[in-house]
Amino acid sequence: MNSILEITPFTNQCKGSVVIPGSKSISNRALLLSCFLESKVDLHGVLKSQDVELMITALKSLGIQINEDWEAKKVEIQGCGGFAPVKNQEIEVGNAGTVARFLTAWLAVQDEAEYSLDGSEEMRERPIGELMGFFQSEGIEVNYLRMNGFFPFRMKTKKIQTSHWEIDASKSSQMLSALMMIAPLSGESRKITFPQGTVSKPFLDITSQMIKKFSGDETYHCKIGSNEIEIVAKYKRKDNFAYLVEPDATAASYFLTLPQIVGGSCEVIGVWDDMLQGDSKYSVVLRDQGARVENGSKGLVSFGDQILKGGKYDFNDISDTFLTLAAISPLLSTPLEIYGISHTRLQETDRISAMVNELKKLGQEVLETKDSIKIRPDLNKLKELARNQVSIDTYEDHRVAMSFGILGSFDLFGKGLPWLKIKNPGCCSKTYPDFFEQLENLRVGSAT
Repeated sequence: MNSILEITPFTNQCKGSVVIPGSKSISNRALLLSCFLESKVDLHGVLKSQDVELMITALKSLGIQINEDWEAKKVEIQGCGGFAPVKNQEIEVGNAGTVARFLTAWLAVQDEAEYSLDGSEEMRERPIGELMGFFQSEGIEVNYLRMNGFFPFRMKTKKIQTSHWEIDASKSSQMLSALMMIAPLSGESRKITFPQGTVSKPFLDITSQMIKKFSGDETYHCKIGSNEIEIVAKYKRKDNFAYLVEPDATAASYFLTLPQIVGGSCEVIGVWDDMLQGDSKYSVVLRDQGARVENGSKGLVSFGDQILKGGKYDFNDISDTFLTLAAISPLLSTPLEIYGISHTRLQETDRISAMVNELKKLGQEVLETKDSIKIRPDLNKLKELARNQVSIDTYEDHRVAMSFGILGSFDLFGKGLPWLKIKNPGCCSKTYPDFFEQLENLRVGSAT
């Protein structure tokens, strides 16, 4: 794909459906949990993307037997009972937060092993110190090779014997998910406390439900509180096991939003209001803004009947979707305020700053705080600045690219003239390699 992609607007109302790829979050959890069993696991609907392939490559380098059939969207894994066959390895995590935290936690509790881990330049700026600080308090040796609290580092690992764990998880719930998944490997009962609270708590529910499913433990117990998690579980499953990965609810937000700005309708196959993923609740926000989103025969159908209004919304639990809504804010009828998103400053990029920069480039009045963004729509200013086209910087962030790809689908001048360009659209390979191809196919299909 070219380094700059010109988005062609929809000149007809949207008409069609899309099949969303599997969830990255669920795919990488499923890959790791499969390693904790002593049986063969067939994963169906696995996402083929940069982040997932990083996890698979790392697991293979640790001696895990994995066979991929990407045409069938299937991955077969032979579990190792939680004991990594390779005890000394160098691991590359790229810019994948799930790999960086989940895999690191599992390796940290291997008995008498040594591992070196590094990531991309972007990952080297994302903190890992809170997670590694916990393991250091449990006697695991961590040697930072560049800067304390950040990649790269080398660790000498050991089993953890304590039953009460405490960690600062205020920046990311992924650290808690990582500890939850390894807890049954370290003992049957564990208490995890996080006095500063955490963010994006629905991801903890995903982790809990997946541990229950994979473990095969009929006595499984997990209680998630505001500052404490109690988990009682063992990985007991011995039989071969199949698991279906849900479509990515965050990716679904783009195609639920699309008809709201171009008109028509789009059915998002396999996506419903009630899913494992908290981001499925994005549809609740759309409905509150005046959108009509209904159950279809195969998934949610979004109908573009009217111009969406703004409003004030807490996106803490669905923060990956805040970019989707913020990007189309120039087209809303009233101001939009999104809060509860301070932790997104520590993701693939500082997502609040990225969104503020690009919306200002589009002539919008934007106010930001550490935790929020407020936009006052100005369609006339957008038209004025877009006459000679506007290029969107994506900051190596797939969600920035896809969100503004939806905005660019709006026929701003009523003539089908492209007015928005996306720089580095290839960054979408992280979670949704075919996004722009699907968007274009939907546009062409809607014109027939």
